[in-house]
Amino acid sequence: MSFNVMIVDDSNAMRGVIKKIISMSGFKMDKCLEAGNGKEAMTLLEDNWVDVIISDINMPVMSGLEMLSHLKKDDLFGDIPVIMITTEGSSTRMEEAFQHGARGFIKKPFLPEDLKKILNEVLGVCDDGGYGEIEGDDNDLDF
Repeated sequence: MSFNVMIVDDSNAMRGVIKKIISMSGFKMDKCLEAGNGKEAMTLLEDNWVDVIISDINMPVMSGLEMLSHLKKDDLFGDIPVIMITTEGSSTRMEEAFQHGARGFIKKPFLPEDLKKILNEVLGVCDDGGYGEIEGDDNDLDF
């Protein structure tokens, strides 16, 4: 299974680096959308579905935290997991991101395996990109 990913960062170079790191990590990415700020991200979501958003916190126009607030208010987009990536690693900033609805937090710089691990965790997939086995046998299922 492959996933659609959106990378939101005001630096075009950083978006390219994150995209490259995702590819290097072995994470199974299908479509990759890019936005320069939260407002652009919200506009892209009107016509595109993504499985996960990776976003910087500090951006002009609409910050990552403001974007999170908009996502959480929307019935359709509210369940999209968001991973915040930032140079700020303070526990206060991390807590603020989680209060706004972030599902993961990673501090720059990071390694490909760190990003793959957090992507897999927030999407609930195994290292091979598939979903984990359901415990018990199929006879336990009632449908």
